[in-house]
Amino acid sequence: MLKKSVLVVVVLCVLIFSLSANVLHVSAQSRLLKEGMSGDDVTALQRDLNTLGYLNVSPTGYFGSLTKAAVIRLQGRYGIDQDGIAGPVTFSLISRLINERTSATRSGGNTLLKEGMSSSSVTALQQDLKTLGYLHVNPTGYFGSLTKSAVMKLQADNGIAQDGVAGPVTMSVINRLLNGTSATSQTTPATRSGSRSEARADYLVSWFGGAENILAIGSTAQVYDIWTGRTFNIKRTYGYNHADVETLTAEDTKIMLQIYGGAWSWARRPVIVTVNGRKMAASMAGMPHAGVDSVTANAYIQSRSGGYGAGYNLDSVKGNNMDGVFDIHFLNSKTHATNRVDTNHQNAVKTAAEWAEKNNY
Repeated sequence: MLKKSVLVVVVLCVLIFSLSANVLHVSAQSRLLKEGMSGDDVTALQRDLNTLGYLNVSPTGYFGSLTKAAVIRLQGRYGIDQDGIAGPVTFSLISRLINERTSATRSGGNTLLKEGMSSSSVTALQQDLKTLGYLHVNPTGYFGSLTKSAVMKLQADNGIAQDGVAGPVTMSVINRLLNGTSATSQTTPATRSGSRSEARADYLVSWFGGAENILAIGSTAQVYDIWTGRTFNIKRTYGYNHADVETLTAEDTKIMLQIYGGAWSWARRPVIVTVNGRKMAASMAGMPHAGVDSVTANAYIQSRSGGYGAGYNLDSVKGNNMDGVFDIHFLNSKTHATNRVDTNHQNAVKTAAEWAEKNNY
C-alpha cells in the first residue's frame, strides 16, 4: 500500500512539473518583444533570426536597433506589419520557418522534390526560389508546374541538368546562391553561353537572398563609378532593404565627393560594387545621412546629418570625414522610408549591368 502511495505521489509531481514547464514555455513565447527589452527570450529570438539569415551578429539578449531591423526585414519579406515588434504573429512565422528548415534537411542530403509532391520541404524550396527571384507566387507546399518551371530556370542559369527535379545538386546550388556565392559568378567568360542577356545577368544580383549576403554587414568592397572611372572603398554597416554603407577612409570620402562634383547629392549614379572579386551592378546616392562622425556609433542623438532628426547614430566608421551612411541599391532592393522599389535606382542598376557586360568589366 505504501509503495502505491509513493508511486502516486511521484506521478503527480511529474505531471505538475510538466504542466508548469508548458505554462512557462507558453508565457515566454507569448511575451511581446520590442526595442529596449532584455532577457533570455530576446536571446532565443536573436538565435532564430541568426538561423534564418536576418541577423548577422551574435545574440546578446538585448533588443537593440539591429534586432529591430532584422525583425522588420523578416516581416517585410512575408507581408506582415513591419513594426519591428516580435509579437504572436511574428513568433508564429519564425516558428514555422524554423520547423520547415529543420524538417527539410536539404543541404547535401538525399531529399528529392518533384512535381506532384506536397510537404513542408516543398514550402521551404518555394520560399527559396521566391527569394532568388525564380518564383513569383506565394509558397503553397504543393510542387506544381510553376515550381517545376522555376526549378528548371534556376538549373539552366547554373549549368546543371534541366529536369525540373530538386535533388541534391540543385539544392546545393540553391544553398550556395542564398549564401551569396553563385555558381555562374565563378564561371569564366569563355565558358558562358555567349548570350548577352545571360552575361548581363551575371552582374544583376537580386538584393534579397543574394547581394545582401554577398555584401553582408561588416563586409568591405570597392565601388567603381562607370561615368568617371574613379574607385573608392566602402564598408557596409547598416541597412536591410538596401545597403547603408560608409567610406573606409577620409581619402575614400574625398574621391566620392569629387565624383559628385564637390557637392553631396541624392542623385543616383550607376556603379559596380566588387566584393572579394564578385562584381555586381548597383546604384549609389551620394548623400551622407542619419549620422555624426564625432559621436559614438548607435548612440541616440537629437540631430543627424542629411536633415535627419533625432535617432540612433548610424555612423560606425570613424575618422573618414563622413557623417553617417549613404545608400547603395541593387536589383530589386527597396528604400527604407517607403519599403518600395525605387525606379531611378533600378534604372541605374541596369545601366551599370549593361556597361559592365559591354566593356567586359
